[in-house]
This record gives sequence, structure tokens and C-alpha cells, in this order.
Amino acid sequence: MGATQSQLDRLEAVLAQMGEIAVAVSGGVDSLTLATFAHRRLGERVEMFHATSPAVPPEATSRTQRLAQTEGWSFAVIDAGEFAREEYRANPVNRCFYCKTSLYGAIRPATGAQIVSGTNLDDLGEYRPGLEAARDHDVRHPFVEAGIDKAGVREIARHLGLDDVAELPSAPCLSSRIETGIAIDPAMLAGVHAAEQWVTAALQPRTVRCRVRAGGAVIELDREALAGLDESRRISLSGEMAKLFRDRGFDLAVSFAPYRTGSAFLIRELKSPADS
Repeated sequence: MGATQSQLDRLEAVLAQMGEIAVAVSGGVDSLTLATFAHRRLGERVEMFHATSPAVPPEATSRTQRLAQTEGWSFAVIDAGEFAREEYRANPVNRCFYCKTSLYGAIRPATGAQIVSGTNLDDLGEYRPGLEAARDHDVRHPFVEAGIDKAGVREIARHLGLDDVAELPSAPCLSSRIETGIAIDPAMLAGVHAAEQWVTAALQPRTVRCRVRAGGAVIELDREALAGLDESRRISLSGEMAKLFRDRGFDLAVSFAPYRTGSAFLIRELKSPADS
């Protein structure tokens, strides 16, 4: 408990000097934990904003709404409007920049408080164009300022009695399932979400991602779940998933593969003239 208490003390010190706070709550472990901790410590100085869109799984919204009601948050559901941006829908390498720009731009007119996110130390080691949007909007990251990583966030969630939240798997937005350069389509995202829900119900895997690539849809599973999938079941599920997409207007071949983090997200290296 000593290490966790030290993290709690550091986090409280960071939040205490911010004044009024507006937490951008996505519905994942990081932002839900931050929102709960901040509200319990600072009460009416804290308000929460959750954005809905075709890229946000409905269960993330439901989870956030339940916790908001249980904890008595000052809470608002907003439309960030990222789908109105052509740059976002085109799905470039820095798509997240346009998403977060829309999010923070939608929160700012609704509050004069300091906007904060659930970004943690581990996130700084990844390519996160959304952090550029955060800088543009003067968004602060209390977990980072307090020196807390993902494991620390989960420990804090357990300390707060949020056991279900603490065990939530990482769940990036649905648009992250679409390979860079393939346009983001709300109907496609609905198909991706339905496919993941279907496979989860059928196989109970630890991890499932439905990626849409130029060559079709790929259902990525943790290795244990994939190893337990015999050929006949694989063929059957592939057919069911293909029909699911056809019903939404997309003719996609469906295959299975081992799960890899961010494997639909391509970062193309820029070549210098000398490399051309």
C-alpha cells in the first residue's frame, strides 16, 4: 500500500493546485479512475465531459453514465463533432490529432475549468498525435505530472473500490481498427463493433480486435483463444462475420490472426530527397 499511497499523495497534490477541473472521460480505466479520484477529493470543483460518436463503443458510454450517477458527478455528454472534419474521416496517420482537437474544442466553450486527460506515463512512449492537440488546448495530464503509469492507474482504481474498472482491458476508439488511409465510415465502425461483440460472446477471448485492412477484415485474438479455434469453427465464424459486414454494405473477406497492438495503424516514414 505504501507505493500506492505515495502515488495518491502525488496525484492529489497535482490536482489541488489546478483550481477548477474539467475531466475528459472516454470510459476507459485511465479517465474513469482520474474522474473518480478528482471528484472524491475536490468535489464541486470537478466536472466531467464524455463525448459520444460512431467511434465510441456504446458500452463505454453506458459505463461512464453509470459511474457518474453512482458517484454523483457534475456530468455532461457532448458531441465532439469529429466526423464533421474531412481530415478525420480521411484517416491519416495523425487522425487522433483531429479527433482530440474536436474533443477539446467542444469542451472549452462549456467550461472555464482546466481541462485534464487520463494520459499516463506509458502513453508517452507511443506515437500519440492527440497529445499535440492537448498542447494546443493547454490540456494537462495529472497522471503524467504525478509520475504514474498504467499499472499505477490500475492500483489506484482498486484502492478506490473500482475493481471492475481496474480490470478493464485497453480499448482504443473504434476508428483505430481501420487501417491508416482507409476512410472512416460510421457504418463500418458499427460492423467492427458488432463483430467484436459477436466473437467475444462466442469465444470468450481475453482480447479481440476486428481490423479492417485493404485486403479485408482480420479478427485478431489472443494466442490462447486463437489456438483453441479449430478449422471448422474458424470457417464458420469467418462466414458469420462476412455476412455481418455484407448486411452493412461491405463485401469483406474475413480471416483470423494473433493480436498485435495497433496493428492497423501504419506510420509511414518520411523519406528525404536523398532516399528517393
